[in-house]
Amino acid sequence: MKLVILDRDGVINEDSENFIRTADQYIALPGAMAAIARLSNNGYTVAVATNQSGIAPGLLTLRDLAGIHDKLQQLAIAAGGEISKIVFCPHGPDDDCECRKPKAGLMNQLIDALGTPETCFMVGDNLRDLQAGMAVNAIPLLVKTGKGNRTIANSSLPHGSLPEGTLIFDDLRAVADWIIGRQSV
Repeated sequence: MKLVILDRDGVINEDSENFIRTADQYIALPGAMAAIARLSNNGYTVAVATNQSGIAPGLLTLRDLAGIHDKLQQLAIAAGGEISKIVFCPHGPDDDCECRKPKAGLMNQLIDALGTPETCFMVGDNLRDLQAGMAVNAIPLLVKTGKGNRTIANSSLPHGSLPEGTLIFDDLRAVADWIIGRQSV
């Protein structure tokens, strides 16, 4: 299995400092669903791993999140794609859980559910995403959408250096082009 793990906010959909709280607020980034479809249709298993710290203080409920993820799944299917699994961390940054990225808990949940991949990619818009992916030997791919440009700007700081081998792309479409293009090499 070839696994592509996607962060959600800022990679697949528009991000918000105030959290995406309802399905109505969920707006896919241009080309994101087509990219998921292309990956799915070229033999890649696509999964989503997302920190959702708005749950901890009650800014959104598990029911709200389920509605958002239902919409995400429906959009992917409508585009001809498939998201095999969505996992999330409901904890806040200070909760010291094992599932919140950059820890590897969400990655391990995906591997437990889907199996150990022969190849794995982690697509994110911030350092936490890439660090979590590195814990399961995923190839780190950073997109400039969402917090991506800020992550790139901060990467020159000692605490912000990108994992070795990180590749940078404009968006999820460009990531899909690159991943699929690797097959023909």
